[in-house]
Amino acid sequence: MNGFTSSTRIAIVYHSGYGHTKRQAEAVKTGVEQLEGTEALLLTVGEAQTRWEELVSAEAIIFGAPTYMAGVSAPFKAFQDATSHAVMAKGFAWKDKFAAGFTNSGARSGDKLATLIQMVLFAAQHGMHWINLGLPPANNSTTGSEVELNRLGFWLGAGAQSNIDQGPDLAPPQADLRTAEHLGRRVAETTLQFVRGRLITRRASLDEPERCA
Repeated sequence: MNGFTSSTRIAIVYHSGYGHTKRQAEAVKTGVEQLEGTEALLLTVGEAQTRWEELVSAEAIIFGAPTYMAGVSAPFKAFQDATSHAVMAKGFAWKDKFAAGFTNSGARSGDKLATLIQMVLFAAQHGMHWINLGLPPANNSTTGSEVELNRLGFWLGAGAQSNIDQGPDLAPPQADLRTAEHLGRRVAETTLQFVRGRLITRRASLDEPERCA
């Protein structure tokens, strides 16, 4: 017995216009679920706006949206704006939760960095701690390959590229989906470390009066 019996909830909130970013979100969920002791909650932005309490109970929230016109999609922005009344107005309910992000676009760059920065600022407004991708850039030499993780070279979050003439059954490619999976696992690992460390600290503080008696 390790003393850690409760499941740590990690939510994934995303918008997908054509299904490509949905595949990315599902890959993130797969990564989260690779760790014992985690519970992944996958919600569209529409679903999330009817389940605020479940998001409050999560220890981490991973945000995902396609990059449209150099930023997050309109439905994702509507979700961000809705948190002003649903979350902030009821207290700093997301403060000290972990956050991370992912995005997809038709172009290799596609100004995805602007989308990730928007997500970082959004998380900061809620007092959240941002978790970066934690992978070196790949496919940046003559020995590089399109099948490498982080082939697009992002640091803040997971980036994916989907050819505009391919459906979600073919795009994003497996390298980008595995990169998203890595992000999910990284968030799960970091969150579990924090949650378990907090529990140990609380137990130690409760035991302190007995040792001093």
